[in-house]
Amino acid sequence: MSTDTPRPVEPMALSEATKQRFAREVAKYPADQRQSAVMACLAIIQQEQGWVSPAAELAVADYLGMAPMAVHEVTTFYNMFNTQPVGRFKINVCTNLPCALRDGARTLKLLADKLGVEPGGTTADGCFTLQQSECLGACADAPVLLVNDRHMCSFMTPERLDQLIEGLRAAAAEERA
Repeated sequence: MSTDTPRPVEPMALSEATKQRFAREVAKYPADQRQSAVMACLAIIQQEQGWVSPAAELAVADYLGMAPMAVHEVTTFYNMFNTQPVGRFKINVCTNLPCALRDGARTLKLLADKLGVEPGGTTADGCFTLQQSECLGACADAPVLLVNDRHMCSFMTPERLDQLIEGLRAAAAEERA
């Protein structure tokens, strides 16, 4: 009989393709430092699943030979990792001091009102998740926001916000068609 404490969640099964992607990342580090690939492996999971679930964290921990809590600490430290499902378009609005001085909080409120969702929430149709964020590293371009952790939008006036949301809605409609 095992004396191990049972896990409340079992690790997700990793596909062979995912394991191959993990292996390519792990190969970039010395054999005794495979845990250095934790962020890359979490990014792969998020790219494939849309978020990093507790079961995915356990799978990454098992693959890299890390304590599950160490993986969870990485997942929750960086706001680039989604710890719950998000909409098709995740919008992070910077409200750190330089952006706040140039209408960052107003930008967040305008988007919340336009989308009908509070920061941290997802629209009923699953299209948008709106999040407040810390510095995005583009202070001179404030207010700024980041779409899907990849596309930086600068100097976001109310008119540019309208254009952005209309464009993303059109892109979502095309995907569904």
